[in-house]
Amino acid sequence: MINMELEIKNINGKTTSKKATLSDSVFAIKPNDHAVYLDIKQHLANKRQGTHKAKERGAITGSRRKIRKQKGTGSARVGDIKNPIFRGGGRVFGPRPRDYGFKLNKKLKVIARKSALTYKAKDLCLTVVEDFTFEGPKTKQYNEMLNNLNIQNSKSLLIIPANDKNIVLSARNLQGTKVMTASDINTYEILNAQNLILSESSIELIHKTLDN
Repeated sequence: MINMELEIKNINGKTTSKKATLSDSVFAIKPNDHAVYLDIKQHLANKRQGTHKAKERGAITGSRRKIRKQKGTGSARVGDIKNPIFRGGGRVFGPRPRDYGFKLNKKLKVIARKSALTYKAKDLCLTVVEDFTFEGPKTKQYNEMLNNLNIQNSKSLLIIPANDKNIVLSARNLQGTKVMTASDINTYEILNAQNLILSESSIELIHKTLDN
């Protein structure tokens, strides 16, 4: 297999003389859609708080006195006022606090992320930029970089090798823009972005993480 090569641009949108090599074992595999589905499902499930709670009859304030005698009324037997059949009574089988998270095999998660990267490479939604940093949090500078790369009107995800506070803070106030480190990428964020921006040094870390 021939590894893919992409031109490396600088933050001014100019093409440099360097090229980045993307491994086919990470960026050009046969996508596994079911693995992608499971990984995204787990990601969204883990984000759910699960703190929903309805009052059942044990949590309703009210008397436990039996409303009417058991027999002789011609009507159905009933208990106290907290009975779920009455207005203001407890709810039957209401939601309770729970954890929606579930486990997935690590190998399956790796396949899912490789599949997501493959889709981005196949759709030509990958841009490689030289490693850069800002002297301070500058939203204007980050926005200018997106304009220079012609992706200012789409959702973008920048992947950097290590946490850079200035870059993260610069992108934080821009809608549809996100910054993540190479070790934190996940299938959902990759596919949720319309354009993927890879910093030069992050590519080696992605290969090292996913191509063991």
